[in-house]
Amino acid sequence: MLQFQLVNALIRYLKEVRLELTKVTWPDKQEVIKLTLTVIIFSAIVALFVGGLDLVFTKLLESLISL
Repeated sequence: MLQFQLVNALIRYLKEVRLELTKVTWPDKQEVIKLTLTVIIFSAIVALFVGGLDLVFTKLLESLISL
């Protein structure tokens, strides 16, 4: 009996998921490309910033250790 309820609950859940997915407004190809490029560029900028900080702190630590 419990297995039957679990199967019914799973089926109801999947039907509700399908219904919600029909309500989603999916982006068009141009928007996906634009947003993907934005994420890549922003990630590169953050990576350069964090890499620069790492380089500066590494040099500072090396200079402190060599004293």
